[in-house]
Amino acid sequence: MTQSILKLFCISKEARLKRKVVFWVLAVLLFGGSGVSPAVARAQGAVRERVIVAFGDSLTAGLGVAPNEGYPAVLEQKLRAAGYSYRIINSGVSGETTAGGLRRVDWVLRSRPDLVILELGANDGLRGLDLGETEKNLAAMIERLQKTGAVVILAGMKLPPNYGRGYTEGFEKIYPRLAARYHLTLIPFFLDGVAAQSNLNQADGIHPTAQGYRIIVDRIWPVIEPLLKR
Repeated sequence: MTQSILKLFCISKEARLKRKVVFWVLAVLLFGGSGVSPAVARAQGAVRERVIVAFGDSLTAGLGVAPNEGYPAVLEQKLRAAGYSYRIINSGVSGETTAGGLRRVDWVLRSRPDLVILELGANDGLRGLDLGETEKNLAAMIERLQKTGAVVILAGMKLPPNYGRGYTEGFEKIYPRLAARYHLTLIPFFLDGVAAQSNLNQADGIHPTAQGYRIIVDRIWPVIEPLLKR
C-alpha cells in the first residue's frame, strides 16, 4: 500500500515537472525570438488607464455641492455612459489663483494626465490682479503641461461688468489669445448658460448648483469629446 502511494506521488510529481518544462518551452518559442520575457510581455500587454485632470479653482472643486455633483464627477459619469474609459482626477482648490496653480502644476503632473482641463483665472479677475501676470502664469502652466505630452483644454472665463469695461474685456481676451498661441482647444466661457441664472447658482451667485454643473458638462461635452480616445 505504501509503495503504491509513493509510486503515485512520484508519477504526479513527474507530471507537474513535465508541465513546467512544456510551459517554458512554449514561452521561449513565443517570446524568445523577440527578446521579451513572459513577465515583461504580460506587463506590456496591460493597458494604462487614461487620465483626465480637472485643474482649477472652486468651480472645479465643486464648492457647495456633493462630491458626485461637481463637474468632474458628472463628466466622468457621462464619459462612462458614452463608452469611454477615462478616470477624472479632481484637482480643484477653492480660492486658487493662477499663481497658486503654477506652484501646483508639478504636483498635478504626478498623475501623468493624458488630458488636462485648465480652469483658472477667475479669482485673479475678481481680485483685480494684474492681467499681464495672469496671462503669464497661465502660459507657464500650459507650457509645462504640454511639455509632458498632455493635451490641454483651456476653459475661458468672464467677469461681471462692474469691474470696468477695459479690465473685463482685457481679461476675456486672455483665453482666446493663449488658445491661439499654444494651439489649444478652447471652451469659450466655462459658465455659459449658467452664469447670472439665479436658479442654477447657489446663494453666493457665483458657484453653480448640482443642476448648474450638469448643464456645464452638457455644454462643454461637444468641445471635449473630439479629443477622446476609445
